[in-house]
Amino acid sequence: MSIKTITIIIITVLLTAALAQNTDDVTFAFLFMNFRISKLAIMITMTVIGFILGYLVGRPKKAKFDIEGYHDSIHTKEDKNTLSDEDRDYIS
Repeated sequence: MSIKTITIIIITVLLTAALAQNTDDVTFAFLFMNFRISKLAIMITMTVIGFILGYLVGRPKKAKFDIEGYHDSIHTKEDKNTLSDEDRDYIS
């Protein structure tokens, strides 16, 4: 087993133990309203939201525009004649 797998298992066990110990009702204030809700429901909701946000932040980004590839497609490497007539006159 890899370190990553062991870490995920340990975090899952600790999270499950914390959720199992916090099942009593609490007053939850949101804006101007108060709710009586289970700690378990709040902790599960926040955990799910945290995993979703973590996934969205950690996912691979879309490929950005490749400016070098664009430049290379315009100026091919076989084209050795890149000097203008004015530049050739100056060099001669």
